[in-house]
Amino acid sequence: MDKFFFILTVAHFMSMGGIALYGVHRLWLLTCWHRHGQNKRFMVNPPELPPMTRIPRVTVQVPLYNEPMVAARIIDAVAVLAWPREKLDIQILDDSTDQTREIVQQRIDYWVSRKIPISAITRRSRTGYKAGALKNGMAVCKGEFIALFDADFIPDPDFLEKTIPWFNHSNIGMVQARWTFLNKGYSWLTRLQALLLTPHFRIEHQIRSARGLFFNFNGTAGVWRRRAIETSGGWQDDTVTEDLDLSYRAQMAGWKFTYLDQVEVLSELPVTLADFRTQQERWAKGSIQTARKILPRLIASPLPLAVKIEGVAHLMTNLCWVFGFILTVTLYPVLIYRMHIGIYQVIWFDLPLFCISTGAILIYYLIHGLRSGKKRFPWSLFVLPALSIGLAPCLALSVLKGMCQKGGVFDRTPKSGVSDLRKLKPALQGSQPRSIRALMLNLPIMLYSLLPLWLTWHQETWAALPLVFVFPLGFMVVIGTDLHGLMQGYLSRHPWMNKRLNS
Repeated sequence: MDKFFFILTVAHFMSMGGIALYGVHRLWLLTCWHRHGQNKRFMVNPPELPPMTRIPRVTVQVPLYNEPMVAARIIDAVAVLAWPREKLDIQILDDSTDQTREIVQQRIDYWVSRKIPISAITRRSRTGYKAGALKNGMAVCKGEFIALFDADFIPDPDFLEKTIPWFNHSNIGMVQARWTFLNKGYSWLTRLQALLLTPHFRIEHQIRSARGLFFNFNGTAGVWRRRAIETSGGWQDDTVTEDLDLSYRAQMAGWKFTYLDQVEVLSELPVTLADFRTQQERWAKGSIQTARKILPRLIASPLPLAVKIEGVAHLMTNLCWVFGFILTVTLYPVLIYRMHIGIYQVIWFDLPLFCISTGAILIYYLIHGLRSGKKRFPWSLFVLPALSIGLAPCLALSVLKGMCQKGGVFDRTPKSGVSDLRKLKPALQGSQPRSIRALMLNLPIMLYSLLPLWLTWHQETWAALPLVFVFPLGFMVVIGTDLHGLMQGYLSRHPWMNKRLNS
């Protein structure tokens, strides 16, 4: 039994060490970002646009699948992109099986009557999901460059005018714009998502681009050189993050990427926890699938050591969800195994490691938020440790699936298209099965996470209580939010109950 507890203790601290390495990497990025802001030598984007010697043909692709709430909005947005019409093709890659198809056809008919070169491309089956739709569209596209937008994005009319000139060198394969968020103030969840995603662009992309390291196309709000896609193997569906996969294959083939921090594209954040979790599960699974596929070739390549190290750190980031889950399930046996150690000895060792792991991550987002000129202190950030613990079981399961599976179902993130909760019935109802599955997984783990809290209280080790309490708190936050979403979905189906409760 002692040997079993010893193994669990080793796994516990190795997991904490893995998260600490992630935290150290965040601090390294933060330090580089600070130097980047102080040193013009690291400027990613010169202030002037490079001159355009000619106007190339551009194809705009919009992949859609059952997006009735936002289909008209994105079609209208790409239809007014400022570019010579004789040099523009717009493809609506519509795999929908619901009323989205009628909406798409209505808007296409409207814009075709105004001489806009736009058409819908449909398929009989959703083979390959998004990657399959993009590949199918490429087979008939005419553009030298391909601009991509997901259904929940709203590019400005001058998007192409701001991005195409950056392909001023023949080895530039992709240009990525920065995401901004139209509904970030909707709730604590959307505020937290905006706080987490913004540094991905403003720090990670900036630093990786400035230092010649690999960074990824984010699947939308970017432009590809068609030849870069074709010479890198094209869109492939053996991962559920086809954008990340193609990004690494293209850069390993010698193509260079450019990140434009000054070009913003509005997007929509998931408004329910179930939808946010679905998005994160796909990203977690796909990044590990891409790591399995790409890292052996990357490590064996003659690329610089710094590129390889950063590539490993980038693609393996989602292992932190597995580490977080291991920390949760091993905490109780580790406390039992180490009961004979004095509390002060535990604090001297455990507390610094905890601060390096969790504290470094919080500092990363906090400093970015404060330096970005936010008017309000980002209080939602302090929900992050608890929320991460509550999400860890589901996301760790996705990581394990990514280790064992190729491809898989591409679970799209539902979009609402509005900010009014009363109009979010479709999104809430669609989230219910995912919320129920998460509840079935999280409820027993939450009850189990109360055991370390009880043991700490029983042993009167008061200094450890705050750290131990974070674990059940995380599951309470996630379970409570899921239950609230289920209740909203129930009320949306039974308005008479809603009126009764409000009377």
